[in-house]
Amino acid sequence: MHNIKLTLAYDGTDFSGWQMQPGQPTIQGTLIDVLEKLTQHRLMIHAAGRTDAGVHATGQVANFKTHSELSAGEFQRALNALLPHSIRVAAAEEVGPDFHARWDALAKTYRYRIFRGRVVPPFLWRYVQHDPYPLDYAAMAEAARRFEGEHDFASFAASTGSEKDDRERTMTRLIYRSEVLRDAGEESATSAEEWIYVVRGKSFLRYMVRKIMGTLVDVGRGKLRPEDIPKLFEMRDRSKSGPTMPPRGLCLAAVEYADPANSLRNKVLS
Repeated sequence: MHNIKLTLAYDGTDFSGWQMQPGQPTIQGTLIDVLEKLTQHRLMIHAAGRTDAGVHATGQVANFKTHSELSAGEFQRALNALLPHSIRVAAAEEVGPDFHARWDALAKTYRYRIFRGRVVPPFLWRYVQHDPYPLDYAAMAEAARRFEGEHDFASFAASTGSEKDDRERTMTRLIYRSEVLRDAGEESATSAEEWIYVVRGKSFLRYMVRKIMGTLVDVGRGKLRPEDIPKLFEMRDRSKSGPTMPPRGLCLAAVEYADPANSLRNKVLS
């Protein structure tokens, strides 16, 4: 039995998220269908993070186990030949039998992009949230830093649909980095500014990053203040924080593991 680790990039616009759903196009379902053509077996593939509908990735990590004797490099080439162009295998390697993309992940980094110009270029609109209106960058940057550390994120997560489950599930998460950055592009004199929220943490609740981003935008508009963030943690009430931002601006940028060089053969890098 071989355990193959993939590093994936995908445009999530036309997919109903990572997780397989009956009658819906998903990243996981598309990969499983192609792997079945290659191996003649219905394999299960696990991801580091179950990205939601419309969310993108440049550094998603997944793994699957197979008896196939195709090398990791051969899997990479075959998958890229058969997958839609909106899903690419950036790297493939064989790893130890105990590796699991989700349970072994030490940290994930997400990025949320806000385009600040008046008109979104047509080659960007699928990957940014457009907001050309006045925002206080300094206040947003200060508020972002207050998410760092270990906190109860009940005010920044989607409901499970059950009050009992919401009360019982663990809402505490550890955030290593939370920062709003400015990116004016290569030609800063003429390019419209883009603001990028970067957050790195051990794990995330559903909609958590998009809810944090909505709260930061509310801070930028003056509806909330940076010093309100600790109070929102204490309230444990999602109705008090900002809105859940649209998925198009969110991207899973990277996943970290204890030993990224833990490959057995045929490591392939893009």
